[in-house]
Amino acid sequence: MTLTAAPPPAGPPTEPDVDELLLGFARALRAAGLHVTADRERTFLVAAATVGMGERAGVYWAGRATLTSTPADFPAYDELFERWFGGESIPQGRRVDVQRPPVRQAPLDGGEGDGGEGDLDTLQAQASAQEVLRHRDVATLSAADRAAAARVFASLDPRSPLRRARRHVRARSGAIDGPATLREQLRRMGEPGRIHHRRRGTRPRRIVLLIDVSGSMSAYADSLLRLAHVFVRTVPHVEVFTMGTRLTHVTRALTERDPDRALAAAGRVVPDWSGGTRLGEAIGAFLDRWGRRGMARGSVVVVFSDGWEREGPEVLGEQMRRLAALSHRVVWANPHRGKAGYQPVQQGIVAALPHIDDFVAGHSLAAFEELIEVVARA
Repeated sequence: MTLTAAPPPAGPPTEPDVDELLLGFARALRAAGLHVTADRERTFLVAAATVGMGERAGVYWAGRATLTSTPADFPAYDELFERWFGGESIPQGRRVDVQRPPVRQAPLDGGEGDGGEGDLDTLQAQASAQEVLRHRDVATLSAADRAAAARVFASLDPRSPLRRARRHVRARSGAIDGPATLREQLRRMGEPGRIHHRRRGTRPRRIVLLIDVSGSMSAYADSLLRLAHVFVRTVPHVEVFTMGTRLTHVTRALTERDPDRALAAAGRVVPDWSGGTRLGEAIGAFLDRWGRRGMARGSVVVVFSDGWEREGPEVLGEQMRRLAALSHRVVWANPHRGKAGYQPVQQGIVAALPHIDDFVAGHSLAAFEELIEVVARA
């Protein structure tokens, strides 16, 4: 592959700015045709600081893990890395604070190590690696990173949005609870007693997750179903559907305690993995069969999709209008929303946007955490 980025000038400055050196390399990769976003640049800086700036091999693998998308990018990456950094070790420059002492491995049997500093270094390295993983696009993760991300899903803490209930509960202040106050007086044989107060109670709202599993979303489907499994296992009143060329109800499959078994069960139920996309028809089928009967009424509905619609956008726009009229709030999570330079120009997104309350990112663990907060506050 012919690289368009010019090599750096011969002879680096005496005290180079390491951040500028690394960012320059990332931007040179972008100029050479690699899909390097601002989010990947930030992740690369964190990963390089974690492995240590003086470790040339560590910086190489940090960049290859964060700045490349497919194996087709590796030859261009290798060639530009050699031209940019040469055969010498990467200078420390003014960023002396990122040079970390050697990290000792934590004992596997849970016993005590030789000292506290090594354990602290190990914990810091693990925390840094987990932070890098949180911001990675889940579509670009390797098999090992996917396994690590699957373990992080267990730490997510979704919460139900609340609505006011018809029944009242006791309160310290507010409206006077006449019956309770009267009963208090009767117990005291007519003597004045404490005045009781009450307020309207709260109940959890239903959450409905509509997950696009078409071909354009296949790289995200596994992670989105893992997120749905966390919702089903920890939050009451959650319903999950997949959308492709048809609509499939997968809530029962996701009630399995083990996430891998739950995803396997969902895979056996869904007949249209990586197929076409009929978002409008799928949302219409949900409304006709489940939504109007009560499942969508007053619910928080989350649509996971990139907005690519196989049919005309007018159908999707009409069904989104119906969905917004029935539900309490509509949230649309788009995996491309959190990437630099993204513009909602797809016909499906343009048709749906007027009926969406929250348009959020859905491409990383950090984005999933933000989505959980949006749903909890709905």
